[in-house]
Amino acid sequence: MNLETRSRLKPQDALSAALASEMADVNALIQKRMASKHAPRIPEVTAHLVNAGGKRLRPMLTLAAARICGYGGPYHIHLAATVEFIHTATLLHDDVVDESEKRRGRPTANLLWDNKSSVLVGDYLFARAFQLMVEPGNLQVLEILSNAAATIAEGEVLQLTAAQDLSTSEDIYLQVVRGKTAALFSAATEAGAVIADAPEAHVKALFDYGDALGIAFQMADDLLDYWGGDATGKNIGDDFRERKLTLPLIKAVAKADESERAFWKRTIEKGKQEDGDLEEALLLLNKHGALEDTRQAALDWSDKARAALTALPPSDLRDMLDDLATYVVARIN
Repeated sequence: MNLETRSRLKPQDALSAALASEMADVNALIQKRMASKHAPRIPEVTAHLVNAGGKRLRPMLTLAAARICGYGGPYHIHLAATVEFIHTATLLHDDVVDESEKRRGRPTANLLWDNKSSVLVGDYLFARAFQLMVEPGNLQVLEILSNAAATIAEGEVLQLTAAQDLSTSEDIYLQVVRGKTAALFSAATEAGAVIADAPEAHVKALFDYGDALGIAFQMADDLLDYWGGDATGKNIGDDFRERKLTLPLIKAVAKADESERAFWKRTIEKGKQEDGDLEEALLLLNKHGALEDTRQAALDWSDKARAALTALPPSDLRDMLDDLATYVVARIN
């Protein structure tokens, strides 16, 4: 793909075009492995989410990492499908935990079927993911992906306990983000490098890239809850209404005086929200520079992701990953 063509496409679309043949193999493997001979509800529920038009960003990261590192075998396809199954399983579980009714603009599986089906099909996809990750016969890859699955679950539980606790620090927030988002990004890139038997410096570079990319992605997403609107596809204040203590709120609470802290305690810890509270929250966020500080933090992590790539040999795919790190925070620039 030449530079002019790449510049006209969104980074994930350029990556998708460059990896089209391999992604077709990944999608075929996903369709094959999400089948169930004895429980037809499994492919019904899975297909509803898998075919909902997601970007498939995480499996593309695995494929890109493997190709950057010169891999010529077939097993990066298995690992990319593994990553997508883990991601899909967590989405099914998340929608139950969050009592969500929409995902990607469509009714959630738990709404169309029920919570039991969503949880159990999510469990099935986790099991399928472990079957897939074993097949390459690489213990290091198995360790990376199984550790990621455990870290994701741990991050979700940590978020449950920290979400409405005003004592939650930025360090705890970062631990949650590394669990719920960045762990799968970094596992996706690291596994692609390891299956290619890449030098340790390249494995570390791709792990660091995935980790920083995932953190930047989540921070930008959390910021857009207060800077969003129709153009971003997010409703302003959803996280506030759901009492999620994300980075903008953590920064504002840290600088709050006694009366402001009482406001956050009422609205976030106790959940007693009234008309005008969102507007008051936005005033406090701006007063203490919490939104701008969050924006800068996201940009810093994007820069870390791009810096990690400099340890890799130059290539078109490396440039696309660089563009992607810029793009995930472009919405907040």
